[in-house]
Amino acid sequence: MTDQQMKQLKEELESQLKAIEGRLEHKEEFETSELSNYDNHPADNATDLYDQERGMAMDHLKEEEHEDILAALKAIDDGTYGNCAVCGKEIPFERLEALPTALTCIDHADHSLDLESRPSEEDILGSSTDRPVKPEDDRIRDYDNSFEDVENFGSSDGPQDQPGEDQEDFYKDDKADDDNEL
Repeated sequence: MTDQQMKQLKEELESQLKAIEGRLEHKEEFETSELSNYDNHPADNATDLYDQERGMAMDHLKEEEHEDILAALKAIDDGTYGNCAVCGKEIPFERLEALPTALTCIDHADHSLDLESRPSEEDILGSSTDRPVKPEDDRIRDYDNSFEDVENFGSSDGPQDQPGEDQEDFYKDDKADDDNEL
């Protein structure tokens, strides 16, 4: 890597550091104008919670970016920037240009996806309607499939929702009975 390329990458990292520090300083605090959640619709509460969790995730991402930039700048000062931290081979300039915080070659980059961690809600909620939650108190939940009970009272499977159902024939018997009564 040439001195000009190193200077270009260092300027890019310093620019990113300044931008990320500005974003870290600008903390958007989650506030709600409600004094109580008692009269809020559950969807409003869910939206507030989603916004709060999204903000926390964005803050976490900013902090990780900040750490990566500082590590890359430290590597420049130490004279190790541009060489893989694992094998010591030179990292191609194209990789560093695309990802200035890269400290490893593409062969030693972290390619793993986190497929193991799951949302904490799954510890409580199940994926079945037969037993939607873990047992807490038998007096509260009967663990029957509630959807089937509700469906017995009706659903949106009326004639208008049935593909290919002839609407006129569906009500024909009712109309014939009305005519006979007259």
